[in-house]
Amino acid sequence: MPASAPVGVTMAPVMTLGLDTALELARSADELGYSSFWTAEVTGPEAFSVLGAVAATTSLSVGTGVLALQLRTPPLLAMAAATLQAMAPDRDVLVGIGISSPVVAGRWHGAGYGDRPLAQVREFVTLLRLCLSGEKVDFAGDFYSVKGFRLGVRPPATGRTPKVIIGALGEKMLKLSGEIADGVLLNYLPSSHVPWSVEQVRKGGDARIYAYVHTGVGDPADGDKPARFDLFSYAVVDSYARNFELAGYGDAVAEVRARHQAGDREGALAAVSDDWIKGIDFVGDEDEVRSFFQSYVDAGVEEPVLFPLPWGPDRAQMLRRTLEAVAPV
Repeated sequence: MPASAPVGVTMAPVMTLGLDTALELARSADELGYSSFWTAEVTGPEAFSVLGAVAATTSLSVGTGVLALQLRTPPLLAMAAATLQAMAPDRDVLVGIGISSPVVAGRWHGAGYGDRPLAQVREFVTLLRLCLSGEKVDFAGDFYSVKGFRLGVRPPATGRTPKVIIGALGEKMLKLSGEIADGVLLNYLPSSHVPWSVEQVRKGGDARIYAYVHTGVGDPADGDKPARFDLFSYAVVDSYARNFELAGYGDAVAEVRARHQAGDREGALAAVSDDWIKGIDFVGDEDEVRSFFQSYVDAGVEEPVLFPLPWGPDRAQMLRRTLEAVAPV
């Protein structure tokens, strides 16, 4: 990567390895010249606790990629984001939110999922921005109602305010993100699908294009089994399945879902094609990984975020080699 290109890294693939690993990842990324550190939030570490620790111990911008919006009200998320911005006044706080899935939001967390994702995202972002403004907020919508809220966190002297990022896949959500967000976070797509995705965003506006790039320096044989399980686990989610189909993996997706519905788990894993793995969850040597990572920038991603795959026998070594391979400096 050119020295001037901003490059982020996410702890999402190493969340199960413990907070020590995640914080070491942040420190190493800071030393290597990365610009931002992101965390997901599912059932592991709580996002803002992690980002507060990273903000306090590194010079990295910090972001969520992404939070299930059903799990926090817009006022509460505004409070968390403003608090983090006050702790890191000279850096970006990137508040990534998304509509998540019925499993995460509903089954695991007991929150309502809803059946109007576009309308809910629009209303959530509208109210979130109002709450971040510091002005008194009275709001009555279809999903949220607030009366008399005023954010009690003073903005930093630098004047920086949190940026709103939307995790988006489909045509309508990508367009909406371009219209109402500061940025859009792409995920689980090959670089060949980036231009189409950017085109949809630009129909709505000029939101900055971020993308998780899934790759790792190591032996492809070590990555084969975990990659199959990873892509299978997303292919059975309708929204991701549609995105995989648009990206050119329709036949494999159909086979995976058919075998899964028939109760043939091993057959579903075997149906994940090699080109699907190489297009999204790429493992190779340093030069191959650098080329894979660069392909997303060439395709239109303005700020790529390394999603380091810890799939070798020595996970710590694989993470370090991957970080070094695509470091911006």
